[in-house]
Amino acid sequence: MSKNTTRMQANETSNVKCPESPDEDFLPLTAEQAAQWRQRNPVVSVWRVVFWQSVVGTLLAGLVGWWTGDKVVALSVLYGSATVFIPAALFAMGLLSRLTNANPLAAVTGFWVWEGVKVAMTVVVILLAPRLVEELSWPALLAGLIVTMKVHWLALAWRPRPLKQDLGIKS
Repeated sequence: MSKNTTRMQANETSNVKCPESPDEDFLPLTAEQAAQWRQRNPVVSVWRVVFWQSVVGTLLAGLVGWWTGDKVVALSVLYGSATVFIPAALFAMGLLSRLTNANPLAAVTGFWVWEGVKVAMTVVVILLAPRLVEELSWPALLAGLIVTMKVHWLALAWRPRPLKQDLGIKS
């Protein structure tokens, strides 16, 4: 330490204002205001995302199969899509389990554990692709994987909207 640097003791507080420190004008929401905010901003279920991933992946495989007339290419797209939505379903199941939601530490730990399981399962399923799909089309598999991975934006865009009467808006 240099001569000009001073060390704070454990019971001292700094007079330097940090940008991360809460503003003195901040007022917490009342219970009613919090309930209104939750009503205006409904939560997107992880199952909704998994559902849309499976729907989009299946539709994409059908569209590619119809367009190309090649069942192997369509199967490769479907396989690529399944490498996203099947591990995502496992992740959702683990994330929403009672054990994972026991307390905040279990929730954070569960999130990381199930995310690791999801990634590991995805890697294993991709590595098994050449053995499971004859004449596999890697470009089609990757296209199905990438399109399905990006579906979470679709699920967010189509999240449930609160009804006008729930918000107290008169037509």
